[in-house]
Amino acid sequence: MVTAMDTLPACPPPITEADLQHMRAALDQANNAWALGEVPVGAVVVKDGVVIATGFNQPIGKHDPTAHAEIMALRRAAEKLGNYRLPGCELYVTLEPCVMCSGAMMHARLARVVYGAADLKTGACGSVVNLFEQEQLNHHTELLGGVMAEECGQLLKEFFAMRREQVRQQRLQQAAAAGESQSQGGTA
Repeated sequence: MVTAMDTLPACPPPITEADLQHMRAALDQANNAWALGEVPVGAVVVKDGVVIATGFNQPIGKHDPTAHAEIMALRRAAEKLGNYRLPGCELYVTLEPCVMCSGAMMHARLARVVYGAADLKTGACGSVVNLFEQEQLNHHTELLGGVMAEECGQLLKEFFAMRREQVRQQRLQQAAAAGESQSQGGTA
């Protein structure tokens, strides 16, 4: 029998000061990505309250479609711990993980994933799909989303606004150059 209590959504766990501290570290990593012209997403892996590995988006620079912030941080953590499994570890990331990254997190056996901004196009922690709630899968990781979501989302908005402005400026320069060459060609 289903009761009214069974239909109420579970309350998410409270956001702690440690969550905020680690998300700030992930935001620092996101700024590293931006500095390289990559989409500004950053991640940190934490064990026993201490950051043991960091990562930021690098698929463009590394010519590697798997070089997402989460994957970079997971690789470094696994190397540091000498184990491809990361039990007891938590991953903080500024943007909701995609399917690829969520799958890697499950294989790593993370205890917890904490993300900032939701990703309404590719998010695999509830925005598009929630891989972590699939009962058929053999590992279930605790999720906490929306930690510093406004700050994480604002960084992405600013980055893409800057990118759109760069494209607009390039088009204006190309149009001006094309107009200049046409006017020079007409006077010959």
